[in-house]
Amino acid sequence: MNGKYVPDLSRLQATCDVNYARLLKLLPDFDNDSLIYQFDNGHGLAYEVKITECSRYTTTIELLQKNQGMPEYLQPTMQVRLYHDVRMAEVLQTQHVKVAQGSYDYPNRDMHQPNEKELVNLFLTEWIHFCQQHLQSRQQNQRTN
Repeated sequence: MNGKYVPDLSRLQATCDVNYARLLKLLPDFDNDSLIYQFDNGHGLAYEVKITECSRYTTTIELLQKNQGMPEYLQPTMQVRLYHDVRMAEVLQTQHVKVAQGSYDYPNRDMHQPNEKELVNLFLTEWIHFCQQHLQSRQQNQRTN
């Protein structure tokens, strides 16, 4: 790679904006200490959303994917901060590793990708979309029964 990676801030901000709006649909009530989403997709997946910190302008949540029969250290986790004043959600850490910088030199000691912050926030977008699809299908199945 020639030169230092320069993040596209408008694209990152747009991703964080979308993630905030979609997370609010999953978490309509911030009064709960823990929200648990579980569904059976044939692979024993369960999703858990924990509110770990809540203040006037921010809420920090932890997203956990629970896979039956898989060691805990291999199960995806993310810590996300929701900024209510600017209506954005940003991934703070994933797999217990902080993602603090907008770009990283490569190679680096922790082997972060140059655009690590962008990648983990895009992964959050996909994770939310996946949860929304499964929650909708579960709700539709419950209505038809």
